[in-house]
Amino acid sequence: MKIGNIELKGTPLFLAPMEDVTYKSFRWMCKKYGADVMYTEFVSSEALVRDIERQKQKMTLFDFDRPVAIQIYGHNIDSMVRAAQVAEEAGPDFIDINFGCPMKKIIRHGAGSALLKDLPKMQTMAAEIVKAVNVPVTAKTRLGWTEGNKPIMEAAERLQDAGIAALAIHGRTREQLYTGKANWDLIGEVKNNPRITMPIIGNGDINSAQKAKQFLDETGVDALMIGRGAIGRPWLFKEVKHYFETGEVLPFPTVAEVIEVLLEQIRLNLEWKDNERAGILMLRRHFAKYFPGVPNFREIKIRLLRANTSEEVHEILDEIVDNYGNYQLDYTNVSLK
Repeated sequence: MKIGNIELKGTPLFLAPMEDVTYKSFRWMCKKYGADVMYTEFVSSEALVRDIERQKQKMTLFDFDRPVAIQIYGHNIDSMVRAAQVAEEAGPDFIDINFGCPMKKIIRHGAGSALLKDLPKMQTMAAEIVKAVNVPVTAKTRLGWTEGNKPIMEAAERLQDAGIAALAIHGRTREQLYTGKANWDLIGEVKNNPRITMPIIGNGDINSAQKAKQFLDETGVDALMIGRGAIGRPWLFKEVKHYFETGEVLPFPTVAEVIEVLLEQIRLNLEWKDNERAGILMLRRHFAKYFPGVPNFREIKIRLLRANTSEEVHEILDEIVDNYGNYQLDYTNVSLK
């Protein structure tokens, strides 16, 4: 598939943009294990226009990222256009528009998935951004607002008409948030609409290599996007690619193997952040996901989540290796919530 002049071979695997998740160290780990395309955390257009430093820092890109997109969100078309121009100055390979975030703090102002209730505005916003920048522009959205309001087909056609270079579709409505099952049938219908020529990227509920293959075979999408399934499991990209190439399922790692991955992520975070405590706090969401199903683990996990220094974290990880190092993890029934 192609995004503008970006050529991606086979069935590319995209790391979904996620707030407080897809920062440098996690992107590095996912790239190491086979993710083909990166996204930054999503960035507020209003914050970029006001030159707020924390939001601008989210757009810091690294050589390993490429190809990489900066994702922006907002409700005001003029602000979104200006934000896209600011984002372009950071040097991404393409810019992505967030038409899918379901969170209240985003939709209450009419941004994210709220734009699924105003498809003409969504189309105009996309068209104006496409005209304003010199890199390809893509979009990510959901099926619709509610179970009874799923305008994804019309949205896809309008976005293609606006010049969007590729569309990622999360197979849920805004009403679902992250509950229930993703509806890949509708994603497949968009992909197989003869009027749709832009690449379609499928997203939702990919938490195993077998599911990835199933969704791909059922829909024929051009690429797959993995989000929550990779939190605490960045090697999922490797598992998917290995299964695609060989038909073999890789064994799940042991606790000791997982800790080696986690130690690398910690090291990268501490190198990246000047403030040690900030570097550790950013990892708490990942800590919570790294050890599914380990017996009698609750107390140790709580201590890990409360640790504030690198020394504390390393002491706890040493203890985990001593007590559980040979335990083989099982991700079969891990919830993506």
